[in-house]
Amino acid sequence: METLEIRVPDDRIGVLIGKEGEVKKRIQEKTGCKLIIDSKSGVVSVTRGDDPIGFLKAKDVVNAIARGFNPDVAMKILEDDFTVLETIDLTEYTSAKSLERIKGRIIGKEGKMRRIIEETLNVHVSVYGKYVSLIGNIENVSAAREAIMMLIDGAQHSTVQRFMERKKREIEMHSMDWHMTM
Repeated sequence: METLEIRVPDDRIGVLIGKEGEVKKRIQEKTGCKLIIDSKSGVVSVTRGDDPIGFLKAKDVVNAIARGFNPDVAMKILEDDFTVLETIDLTEYTSAKSLERIKGRIIGKEGKMRRIIEETLNVHVSVYGKYVSLIGNIENVSAAREAIMMLIDGAQHSTVQRFMERKKREIEMHSMDWHMTM
């Protein structure tokens, strides 16, 4: 059996386990994988069951919780094949000195920019540590990643909002086209 080890921050171990182990149990039941959580080291071993897709999804759910998502949001990855997790390591794009400023640009005043990204593109956004993580439909996550990269590169919030509105319309048009062909 294939096993993968994932390092989970200490403050996220309890969230991954859940009250009376319920989150861990739900992940195992829905994916067919076995999770072994070492709360001392923060290492989570994910052992594959019979379903290789379940294994990949279990890995993504554990990573999503490790990156700051609420377990209920992380579990959306299990709902369909088009819901994905994408993580951006901000240290690849900015210096450690600028990290807090960049995170602040992405979150916005009182969380406004993050909320606009989530509502406009129908994605979930987590800014945790040095990471920005996204959960949503593949196409929406791609657009949200582009918007976040624009913010990292210094684009004004208003420019990013116009970009997101345009992307939202394009995604809606693609969706309508796809439904018409069925």
